[in-house]
Amino acid sequence: MGLSKYSFSKPEKLTGKKRIEGLFKKGSSFYLGDFQTRHIKSEKIGPHQILISVPKRNFKRAVDRNLLKRRIREAYRLNKHLLINSNESKNLCIGFIYLSKQILTFDNIQTQLIKCLERLDTINTN
Repeated sequence: MGLSKYSFSKPEKLTGKKRIEGLFKKGSSFYLGDFQTRHIKSEKIGPHQILISVPKRNFKRAVDRNLLKRRIREAYRLNKHLLINSNESKNLCIGFIYLSKQILTFDNIQTQLIKCLERLDTINTN
């Protein structure tokens, strides 16, 4: 597969008002560390799709919100292989909502995101 498994392409981004509303209305969620993770199984064929949200309520400055979203996106990009489609399981639409009121380091974000991905993998295989 080479470097392509570490890419984060446009089809991996959750877009579209209806799909995002469906994630928040019908999707399941769990809290792990500083993240709320929402997920729903998708009928769409292709890679898992993710949405990253950093609330404006906790971080007023766009610079801080963008920094956190970049860190979360990079942590996901490096560790998305933990969430592999096994035995024709359905793809997931996933929303990562950052809940901490502090700007965490990349290492802290990455360890928490890895735990979220491992939990999602067990959910997706069941």
